[in-house]
Amino acid sequence: MTQNLVSIAFSDDEVTQIRTHLAALLAALKPKTIALDAVTRRELFKGGARSELFIRQTVDGLDRNRHLVPAGFELEETLADLRARDVMRPVLHELEQLVERLRDTEMALGSDLMEASVMGYGLLKVLGQNQGLDGLVKELGGRFARRKPTTPPADAPPGA
Repeated sequence: MTQNLVSIAFSDDEVTQIRTHLAALLAALKPKTIALDAVTRRELFKGGARSELFIRQTVDGLDRNRHLVPAGFELEETLADLRARDVMRPVLHELEQLVERLRDTEMALGSDLMEASVMGYGLLKVLGQNQGLDGLVKELGGRFARRKPTTPPADAPPGA
């Protein structure tokens, strides 16, 4: 008996619907998002969860006291950034949860497939003799071939 962590199937209509909705989501969000390189991401002054109260109180204080805000300070842009983040954050959280479930499901499907394939390989190996399957069995057996170690033996001289 093989493992069966998950058993799902998608109809053609479901696949079409998923792709259509994903395309719509990408069309709506991609133009409003940016991609940062690793260096920029690391160097940014971050406004994470620990800074949330500070950010909200400061922006609210500036908004309620506009007479104190110098002309060069882009308060409207700051308010728009806060509104945009408030819209994006719950979407991001829901997508993160969905992506985690998708990854888990994909992993479970891969594990189910690997378990069944290992069992199937054993069947082909034993029951497929003299059935014209030697080439396939040999090719499949390459998955389990042991590789020679790439590190030199402990007793080898340095630089060898």
